[in-house]
Amino acid sequence: MKPRNLIFLILTSVAVWMVYGPLRDLLGSNTHSEYYSHIMLIPLVSAYFFYKDRKGIFFANGHSYALGLVFLLAGIFLYELGRSFGNNLNKNDYTSLMVFATLIFWVGGFIFSYGWDTLRKALFPVVFLFFIIPIPSLLMDQFIYSLQKGSTEVVEVIFKLLGLSFFREEFVFQLAGANIEVAKQCSGIRSTLALFITGILAGHLFLRTGWKKGVLILSLFPITIIKNGIRIVTLTLLGIHVDMNFLTGGFLHKSGGFIFYIPALVLLGGVLWFLRKSEIKKGLRTEIKTQ
Repeated sequence: MKPRNLIFLILTSVAVWMVYGPLRDLLGSNTHSEYYSHIMLIPLVSAYFFYKDRKGIFFANGHSYALGLVFLLAGIFLYELGRSFGNNLNKNDYTSLMVFATLIFWVGGFIFSYGWDTLRKALFPVVFLFFIIPIPSLLMDQFIYSLQKGSTEVVEVIFKLLGLSFFREEFVFQLAGANIEVAKQCSGIRSTLALFITGILAGHLFLRTGWKKGVLILSLFPITIIKNGIRIVTLTLLGIHVDMNFLTGGFLHKSGGFIFYIPALVLLGGVLWFLRKSEIKKGLRTEIKTQ
């Protein structure tokens, strides 16, 4: 084994040891684990892209010892900072800091072993690995509120289109036969995270233009709130006209999110198809001009 590969393997092993405990505690918590079911898949996906593009990534034999050492020391500093002041943070934010510190350390090991140019070639799988960082509570609360607010607006629009009579106060709708609240649990944050990661992967695999990848990512918010609105309206109508259990704790309410995730994927696929088609047309026009 080449010395640089051995060094990187050792540093990666240290990084795994650093991050294992905080992530294990967070994922074992009933309060936070439901948001982060995707975390265990992120390293596998990142490893796949490393393997897939390994010939292009590891073609160069350079190194960047000084820059790598800076990242390594920065990761150690942040990690020790978390260990010293972690008691002042909740479990989610403590884990966010520790995982972020570990990834900075690991990136430092990568730069130290293979160089800055190699890191640039491996930018996507490296950056994608940062999805294992739990979202800090302040940002998570803002995301959930935005989804909650947007979903409520979509529900109101659908109710009006269906000709239903209702009275709305903030996130609460009063209808004949039921009062419903678009609570935080109805924000669809889990499916939004899953859809966002899916969109990132789809853009990387099928799109070449940076701004079109951005458009694809920006489309995820309206797609998510439309999906959430349809789900809430469907459960409401089923609760009023069929069985209130649809609203109070039935399977479709608790675990049926994947059913409504399918239309969201279809909408995402439609946006992706349109963007990819425009790239293909542009590529053909460019090819014709050069002939």
